[in-house]
Amino acid sequence: MPSHSIIKILTINTHKGFTAFNRRFSLPALRDALRATLADVVCLQEVSGEHQTLARAVPGWPTASHYEYLADTVWRDYAYGRNAVYPEGHHGNAVLSRFPIEHSENIDVSIEGHEQRGLLYCRLNIPGKPVPLHVICVHLGLKEPHRQAQLEKLWAVICQLPENAPLVVAGDFNDWRQRLHPRLHEQNGMEEVFSREFGKPARTFPVWYPFLRLDRIYVRHVKQCKPLPFSSGPWRGLSDHAPLAVEISL
Repeated sequence: MPSHSIIKILTINTHKGFTAFNRRFSLPALRDALRATLADVVCLQEVSGEHQTLARAVPGWPTASHYEYLADTVWRDYAYGRNAVYPEGHHGNAVLSRFPIEHSENIDVSIEGHEQRGLLYCRLNIPGKPVPLHVICVHLGLKEPHRQAQLEKLWAVICQLPENAPLVVAGDFNDWRQRLHPRLHEQNGMEEVFSREFGKPARTFPVWYPFLRLDRIYVRHVKQCKPLPFSSGPWRGLSDHAPLAVEISL
């Protein structure tokens, strides 16, 4: 296989395949939009693994899980971390990859009695590169004390990685007050790619008029990184979050 000098990574909260306020099932259009980005790695949050009731009621609901449907023939490998489980099915995080996923692990960071959350860790084999790329797909809680506790668990995962390992942490941090951001940057040595370029994380929520900086892409031990802002306009009919993307080199 040829060496890959530039790797494009995208993150988006899929809102379980529906537009804002669940007005319309948007998964087929979302698949087309994701393909058009030419992303190599896609980090998904709130992606449906199964929902028996909606599968019977919603026209066009795929027979496969949503992450398999989105991956289709474009992203050769994928991993899924089941977080929220209910009688009708379950949803969680997923990573779609054009590169082989050597290993994946879902880390439960749920707070008892509250929403179920997880960190999906993947180790990717990049052809032509001597070291793997480590990716963590993140979806943190709605309450700040919960996010602080979940950040400690994220840091514990990062501390187990090899020294100087290339790392991308992407997803929905729900950190609307930006309290976690300084800790990730100052204490954990991570760089948020949009903050590095523009001074602050990107505005991603709500997608029709983004003013909250909920979604982030952090990197560590990569040679270069270039944020790729998306206009929220074309994505307004696809989810309630706007996507973010970055190009990195190892």
